[in-house]
Amino acid sequence: MHRISTLRVSPLCLGGNVFGWTADGNESEAILDAFVEAGGNFIDTADSYSTWVPGHRGGESESVIGGWLRHRTEADSVVIATKVGKHPVHRGLRPANIKICLDGSRRRLGLETIDLYYAHEDDPHVPTVEWLGVFDQLISAGDIRHYGLSNFTAERVEEVLEIATGEGLALPVAVQPQYNLVHRAEVESGLGAVCASHHLAMVPYYGLASGFLTAKYARGESPHGPRAARVRGFATDAGFDVLDAVVGVADELGVEPATVALAWLRQQPGVTAPTASVSSVEQLPALLAAAQVRLSRSQVHRLSKASTPFA
Repeated sequence: MHRISTLRVSPLCLGGNVFGWTADGNESEAILDAFVEAGGNFIDTADSYSTWVPGHRGGESESVIGGWLRHRTEADSVVIATKVGKHPVHRGLRPANIKICLDGSRRRLGLETIDLYYAHEDDPHVPTVEWLGVFDQLISAGDIRHYGLSNFTAERVEEVLEIATGEGLALPVAVQPQYNLVHRAEVESGLGAVCASHHLAMVPYYGLASGFLTAKYARGESPHGPRAARVRGFATDAGFDVLDAVVGVADELGVEPATVALAWLRQQPGVTAPTASVSSVEQLPALLAAAQVRLSRSQVHRLSKASTPFA
């Protein structure tokens, strides 16, 4: 287990963006069961999941997780992270909006207290001190335990910390950037150093680059499936060069490419728990194995060198 302030979390965070989307309710609950039975306890979702699906209004993932929690005796040991600010109907970090969205998330999840509540994205239209004040109030009221920052730049994380400290408000405990072998620049150009200097847990998302790093897509073929639009940005010659290196290391170790991609991420400085999702129980063991696999210095170097264009 790793620590995010007072929270003890597993070395892999299970992404909930697929619940109610590419994984229906029954499959989602089976995935959650298998994850917890394997020792996982850290689950990530958002109120905006899955508004990108035609006919969905958002909150589908939270509702699936909430339904699962209601019949789990180990629910108290599960750490739930959700987010506010990116729902297309309830966008932004206005104090009133945060409170309305939190009430909805708590209702769907069936929780009185959210363990980790992220600002899903920055909001330049609201004074920082105002939304920081709301997070501080929510912690004092017991509505949330901690808060974090998702999709914030290094400069803005520094500003948030400075303002919160100056005003005597609660500080964020976690940062959630996109980070993987084909998306490295924002973390390695400054955000990672900020997290390290302020002892912020880094919980990167898209650990498998929307499935690209599982080797399910072939060079020269157009990406297919529900995540195709997200994968196209990775499916370049440089991206497939990285994937070739991942597959090479996976063959050496006798593991799946997904295991290698997440193991590389886990071994990067400051990473507390990579976030990755699966659409079926059968895909889960490859993710869980990343917590047990330790890449050699040579293997890490080879992967990092292959992904230099993305650094």
